[in-house]
Amino acid sequence: MALYAIGDTHLSLGSSKPMDVFGGGWTGYVDKLRRGFEAVRPEDTVVLCGDLSWGMSLEEARADFAFLDALPGEKKLLLKGNHDYWWTTARKMNGFFAENGFTTLEILHNNCWLYGEIALCGTRGWFYEEERGEHSAKVFNRELIRLEASLKAAGEREKYCFLHYPPLYQGYRCQEIIDLLERYHVTRCCYGHLHGGSHRLAVSGTQDGVEYRLVAADYLGFCPEKILD
Repeated sequence: MALYAIGDTHLSLGSSKPMDVFGGGWTGYVDKLRRGFEAVRPEDTVVLCGDLSWGMSLEEARADFAFLDALPGEKKLLLKGNHDYWWTTARKMNGFFAENGFTTLEILHNNCWLYGEIALCGTRGWFYEEERGEHSAKVFNRELIRLEASLKAAGEREKYCFLHYPPLYQGYRCQEIIDLLERYHVTRCCYGHLHGGSHRLAVSGTQDGVEYRLVAADYLGFCPEKILD
């Protein structure tokens, strides 16, 4: 049994925004994802760090969920990304997955999942490109509440955190999120969102006891990153 992470699959099998139009590494990315998952075994767990489907609703994203569900892995934990417009309540999403027979898909949102003795926590997060006006401040504060709820649910277990937005970036720190990671003694944090030229500005490695990893699909060559055996 192994633990993997990957974000930003940006699937569009039931809508009209395939990433192939950007060329480069995105050309044939659906086939690349399928091949990349060949290393994942049926008993493994994969955390999917947001921006999973361009579908505007659960129904429009159905084909993308079917693709993800059919990939190897016993459990795939889904985080919300800033482009996951299909995202709704946990009850509706879990009901939709059950109705369509998507047995490997689970929601990581206001909760945590256990991988052995390690707690897998997470939320969407926040990024400097978002304005912090009155409305955005409320959204940001909700993200902090969701992250802390997830971390609290883990109790005293070792904690890995998964975010869509990077909590730090060359020239930027979301100090409130970093403070939570450090206060709850998170040992690893994986994040996505960064593409293309921004990859070189990503922060990887250990800072203040937290190991950070960028797991955006195009950064990984569309192969899930093994986090733990």
